[in-house]
Formats: sequence, structure tokens, C-alpha cells
Amino acid sequence: MRTKIVAGNWKMNKTLKETEALLTELSAKRPDTDAEVIVAPTFVNLDAATRHLESSVIQVAAQNMHHAENGAYTGEISADMLLDIGVDTVILGHSERRALFGETDDFLAKKVDTAMAKNMRAIFCFGEELQDRRAGNHFKVVEAQLKNALFHLGADAWQRIVLAYEPVWAIGTGETASPEQAQEMHAFIRKTINEKYGASVAQNVTILYGGSVKPNNAKEIFSKPDVDGGLIGGASLKADDFVEIIKAI
Repeated sequence: MRTKIVAGNWKMNKTLKETEALLTELSAKRPDTDAEVIVAPTFVNLDAATRHLESSVIQVAAQNMHHAENGAYTGEISADMLLDIGVDTVILGHSERRALFGETDDFLAKKVDTAMAKNMRAIFCFGEELQDRRAGNHFKVVEAQLKNALFHLGADAWQRIVLAYEPVWAIGTGETASPEQAQEMHAFIRKTINEKYGASVAQNVTILYGGSVKPNNAKEIFSKPDVDGGLIGGASLKADDFVEIIKAI
């Protein structure tokens, strides 16, 4: 059975005190669930978050990392730095990293390789822009992103890959992605993986949806057969909203 996951990407939000306060509230209100619950605070608060959640089932992920072991990469964070503070899950390829910082599929493939070499779990993000959807190229774009960054991996590596489909066109644009559109793309993603790796890998990989999941739409989205949870942005910054989304899984 595929792992169900609800992950909160906090992005560049929350000071140390705010992080600790939110983690305390989440720990107290977290509903009983078999799904994994993950939070991804900013880099400067990762160590405090892992310590704060030491006795909690809530897990901590990083929002990004560099592919190099070490060196002259000012402002970057390595896999070993994350592992040293107890963080072994990392979000890679988020749409904001692609759009704002120019991260390409080839560059992300290097990061994925590093994560796999370090025995980390990668939450790999991908998805089409508004112009891709309007032009009817969304399936081609998603297929290319998957193949370019992930399809060089051996089948065993997929045990440590979590996919997060982000329809960028449905985030902050006024456009809305329906649960049916989410299911359609998730089914396509699974089919694409099946064609390369076979049914076992395709049926066991967790595919999260990252298109503006809220408390009022989470249950319907999560009810779709190929949607295994969500990568949550803004709604993960409010404990009550995030808890309601966790309940929906």
C-alpha cells in the first residue's frame, strides 16, 4: 500500500519563536492518522524543529539542498549538513526554485543523485505553467520533467522518491484546478512511470498534489484514487487549517 503523506512547505515564513509555537500547536492538535505528517521550515530553524519534534511523529524536511558535497557555494546547504541535524527528507524542484532561481531539469537530476547517494528521501516537485495548460501541452511538459530529472535512476531508488505534482497555473493565478484534473494528471504520471519501470514501481510511488489544497477542498482531492496526499503551502502555516487537511487524508 502506498504511503499517504501530508507535507507542509513553510517557504520563507516563520521566525524561530513562531516556528516553535506552530510546532507546539501542531503536536497538540495533530489527529490520529496513519498518514505521514511532514513540515519543512526555513533552513535556519531546521535544527530547532528537529529538536522540538524529537518525541513527536511529525517529521521534518528541508526545502532544498545543493548537489555538491561541499565547497565554494555561498549560501548553499549540503546533504551532509542536513543529515547531521537529523533531516533526511528534502524537497527538490519546487516551482518557485525553477521559476525564481533558474533550476533546470539537468541541475535537479544532480540534486536527486546526491539525495539518493546519501540515502535521503526526495520529494520531487514538477508541473506545468499556465501557458502550457492553455496550449494543451501539459502532459508533454510533465512527462519531460519526469524523464529528464528522474528516469536515469534505477528501480530501487524509487523507494526513496515521493512525487509532488504542482499545477503552477492553479497557484495564485485565479485559475482553479478541479479534483478531476488532479486525478487525470496523477493517473498519467503513474502510467508514465509504469511504461519505464513497470507496475510495481508505478503503483507503489506516492504522488502528492500541490495545487492550493485548502481545508474546504482537501477531502475531495484526497479521495481520488491516484492522489496520495498533498504538499501544502499557505494552509500549512496555520495549525487549524493544516490539521483539517491532515484529517481529510
